[in-house]
Amino acid sequence: MEQRNLFQYVVITLKGMAMGIAEIVPGVSGGTIAFVAGIYEEFISSISNINLETFRLWPKEGFQSFWKALNGKFLVALFSGMLISIFSFSSLITWLFENHPIPLWSFFFGLVLASVFVVAKAIKKWNLATVLLFLAGAVVAFYITTLPPSQNTDSLPFLFFSGALAICAMILPGISGSYILILLGSFKTVLSAVDDRDFKIIITVGLGVVFGMLTFARLLKWMFDHYKNITLAVLTGFILGSLNKIWPWKKILETRMYGDKEKIIAERAVSPFSYEGDSQLMYAIIAAIIGFSLIFILERTASKK
Repeated sequence: MEQRNLFQYVVITLKGMAMGIAEIVPGVSGGTIAFVAGIYEEFISSISNINLETFRLWPKEGFQSFWKALNGKFLVALFSGMLISIFSFSSLITWLFENHPIPLWSFFFGLVLASVFVVAKAIKKWNLATVLLFLAGAVVAFYITTLPPSQNTDSLPFLFFSGALAICAMILPGISGSYILILLGSFKTVLSAVDDRDFKIIITVGLGVVFGMLTFARLLKWMFDHYKNITLAVLTGFILGSLNKIWPWKKILETRMYGDKEKIIAERAVSPFSYEGDSQLMYAIIAAIIGFSLIFILERTASKK
């Protein structure tokens, strides 16, 4: 792994914060941000290094060898940024969803749409296989966005399982970990636990996250090492298919009560011109342009040494 100075680690922490904010939003993947920010392969490679063989270096060769093999400074900087965002911005994101949903969704729609082009640009060669896998990834991701969410649950074993699946989704660009939590019915429980500092639930989900991360990252690293082009094609399709979830204008088809709050169960995308209510079209366009431009600025910055 490359040597970095303090400023570079601060930048990695900021990239981690951006990933954390993305993961709070259902439909936006932190993995997408990691890819655009130029740290995706190092991210999954570092996670896959967390294993017994690496930990055995500590008693054999000392902590410094272990820490270097783990790429510990990178992981600490990145995950510190993610945790800062999750604990600092969960209330703000919730408030924006409740009070300004259309401009917020538009910003993330522009951001994710730009990510499709950035990830697709990394594919070295397009052929029949990559095109078919790109389309397959898009169809699978689109189908996932149409699934109805399950009823909310606070069972600890189920929350462990939810955390494991959500982190697998977070690692994949285009598949949102928070949206997987919504499908499983765990999103509100986890978000409330973060706001209320319910450490029993936070630790349970965290252990599930660690389990899912350590198992799935190895598979993804192997795919990148042996089939990078087709892996990128599938990931690009995932990002494109996920756009359905974050389209700003939706018609509500079904709702369900969770305690004293009404939650949307089923909805479908509609044109802003047929939207029932204030479409805020001008604000939405501006927000989408900002999100779209931000990704290319981030990608251009990440590509410079």
